[in-house]
Amino acid sequence: MSLVSLLFVLISADPVAQPPTTSDFATEIVPILTKAGCNAGACHGAAAGRGGLHLSLFGSDAAADYEAIVHAYEGRRINMQQPARSLLLRKPTGYLDHEGGLLWDEESAATNKITNWIKAGAAFGTPRTLIDFQVSPQQQLAKSLNEKIPLRATATFANEQPLDVTKWTVFSSADPTALEIHPQTAVATIHRRGQHTVIARYLDRVVSVQLSLSLSDDAVDLAHSPRVNFIDDEVLLTLSRLRIPPSPPAEDATYLRRVTLDLTGRLPTPDEVSEYQADQAPDKRTRLVDRLLASEAFNDYWTLRFARLLNIHSLPNEREGLMAYSAWLRTQIASNAPINVWAEQLLVATGDSHAVGPANFGRMVPDARGQAELVGRFFLGARLGCANCHDHPLDRWTQNDYHGLAAVFARLERGRHVQFVARGSVTNLRTGQPATPRIPGHRDLLPTNENHQTVARWLISRENPLFAQALVNRLWQGMFGRGLVEPTDDLRATNPATHPQLLQQLADDFAAHGYDLRHTLRQIALSQTYARGGQHLPGNATDDRFYARSYHRPLSAEVLADAIADVTGVSNGYAHLAAQTRAVQIVDFLSPAPVLEILGRCGRGSNCDEAAPSARGLPAQLHLLNGDFINAKLIDKQGRLQQLLAAGAADREIVKEFYLRALAREPTVAELTRWTRQLNSTNQQERTERCEDFVWSLLSSREFSENH
Repeated sequence: MSLVSLLFVLISADPVAQPPTTSDFATEIVPILTKAGCNAGACHGAAAGRGGLHLSLFGSDAAADYEAIVHAYEGRRINMQQPARSLLLRKPTGYLDHEGGLLWDEESAATNKITNWIKAGAAFGTPRTLIDFQVSPQQQLAKSLNEKIPLRATATFANEQPLDVTKWTVFSSADPTALEIHPQTAVATIHRRGQHTVIARYLDRVVSVQLSLSLSDDAVDLAHSPRVNFIDDEVLLTLSRLRIPPSPPAEDATYLRRVTLDLTGRLPTPDEVSEYQADQAPDKRTRLVDRLLASEAFNDYWTLRFARLLNIHSLPNEREGLMAYSAWLRTQIASNAPINVWAEQLLVATGDSHAVGPANFGRMVPDARGQAELVGRFFLGARLGCANCHDHPLDRWTQNDYHGLAAVFARLERGRHVQFVARGSVTNLRTGQPATPRIPGHRDLLPTNENHQTVARWLISRENPLFAQALVNRLWQGMFGRGLVEPTDDLRATNPATHPQLLQQLADDFAAHGYDLRHTLRQIALSQTYARGGQHLPGNATDDRFYARSYHRPLSAEVLADAIADVTGVSNGYAHLAAQTRAVQIVDFLSPAPVLEILGRCGRGSNCDEAAPSARGLPAQLHLLNGDFINAKLIDKQGRLQQLLAAGAADREIVKEFYLRALAREPTVAELTRWTRQLNSTNQQERTERCEDFVWSLLSSREFSENH
């Protein structure tokens, strides 16, 4: 045999001549399948599987996947005698028809790794424990468009050195048109300016990476921009990094209207507008904010906001529980009780729900799973329901976490007399067996009647950073119209905050100050970031999340209804409620109020984490344009407009009065001139109709129906 022939034989020889290496199926074979998309929801990871093969979503149940691949159908997917002819390899390498197409070639690392695993006996292997997974860079600012940024993933298993797992990590872009990731080389390319997110998945870990490109080539010097607290420091740092110029501060009238609506859900009165604008003291904003935080209107409005988060509503033929619950909640808000203290009571309170307000917490949902999801939303800012049928595809929550938390509340009797009883369980859909009570993401619990207390203590402890983060994120959303994380009930590593350090600082400050609601709202309201004007500058016109300027946001249904009543001087009137009841005082979203329903009141099945609808539907638009809700108030003889007309008020006086009440400012010279010309008429009936049209147009304007 010639030397050339000998070399050819040696090179092409069956790899079986080499000593096979043993692989751990769960940590070495499953990542290959995940990287190729085999266990994704669109393939074999679907609920019913595909082509007769059902794998767990993203390899969340490696033991079940092993059984399906190695033992199911009498093991026909694995060929121990001829590993290369295994069905597990023949389909993805293109030798047999495969709906998923060609995934690997014969010489790929994936093919070799699976072949060697089969040669070694296709054993499940000794489980390895993944203790850390990181991707670098975690954050990087690119210098130019189309710059290529290599990504590197590292995994650390117990008792092992860190391992480069870039090849087996799934990288995806939240917006592929803005940020492209080459699947084979793990190189990211930025195609659009802005802040972009890369999601990296390896085994059960999902992390995010932030890659950015400044919005302008021109640097922005913000070193001397005014700052009040750490909020301004963090926001200005981001604006400087992204080269976004901030808009100038808002005028006094704009700030007054904005902060009054955000803290109390009400419009400032004309007297308040005049007094505030006349005040020249340097601390007038501080005194204004403190006065609003101490008001009864604040108590009403923030009771409503938390009632929506807690899903508070009346039960059929039983309003006593609602009354006790809402009264208790308002007492907590009014007394400024630490939120962690009263939040714990929600989980541990028992007794007569008509007398013990927080005992109604578990009655607002139909069953233990519903309570687990409510706990997840309120205490963790997390959508645990996504882990009902399978592990959460984008977060760390598992089916065991979801059903385990539900098991904690399975022994709760949800009748009028709330109590925990000796028996009760939920089925873990993954195992088909009764779920083991569990602190989600933490540890299992013994089946006792004290588990709800254990979980409650953990949820509000420093061990659970999500509690403080979820709450301050909602407070931020209440003041800006959007959270640092959006949606606000979806805090997870793969949905990062626009300002991660700011979110953490707010949470730390909140906890350090005893979970004081008013303290955090005060910090936000007095910041220069919150006080910024809405003027569009050439460099910040497209900004919708970095707070270079203020953003317009629709008023919620309740606030808009009350504002219209305040401007017109005619109360709305709601069935079965006192005549002077304000919409923000109606805690029960099931209470009959057709107008609020039309305006978009948050109700059953809605995401009440949102402060206001992003856009009102057609029924609301038609109702506001031509319905009785506004028109009836304009012609009401006891209303403000008809009273002014009867008193002989001049056109200029009417225009100024309604501008002050609706917009918290006086009309400009041009506006006053235009309206007085429009209203002028020697015919009294015609003048009255023109005045009605004027007020109607004011109440129909975006400037009135939005906060800004």
